[in-house]
Amino acid sequence: MGKYREKIKTIEEVKKECDRLKKMGKRIVFTNGCFDLLHPGHTRYLEAAKQLGDYLVVAVNSDRSVRSIKGAHRPIQNEQVRMELLAALGFVDTVFLFHEDTPLNAIQYLLPDILVKGGDWAEEEIVGADVVIGAGGQVKRIPFVSGYSTTEIIEKVKGRKNH
Repeated sequence: MGKYREKIKTIEEVKKECDRLKKMGKRIVFTNGCFDLLHPGHTRYLEAAKQLGDYLVVAVNSDRSVRSIKGAHRPIQNEQVRMELLAALGFVDTVFLFHEDTPLNAIQYLLPDILVKGGDWAEEEIVGADVVIGAGGQVKRIPFVSGYSTTEIIEKVKGRKNH
């Protein structure tokens, strides 16, 4: 078993670690998503997010919440596989699962220093932005990497799209 699997934690374990690191002056970066079929758009985004602070927390939508957001045909990969792939990335410090459609409860609980979303999100649409800013933190948008999309990959696999 790879040691990276130890990065998969409960939200309570993540909270303890974040609180410990904050006391040491470390900056906690938080992002979330489905990360259904991991692709270079995801990895470049997560690497850029890590560069904004000291400890990158990735909250992963549960299978139930992905179905609620994306439809009955998703996710392609189950939550355990998606978390394991993210945990294997060197620049991801910890991963946890959340079951709601939005990460608001997790953001309120963890109070990260920096909340990150992709540039395809308008700042006023970023869930939890008001919470993080209200606690003295920052919200950052990372430019969207065009040419990479889980939906496009799915369409290619189905044979509906040319390379």
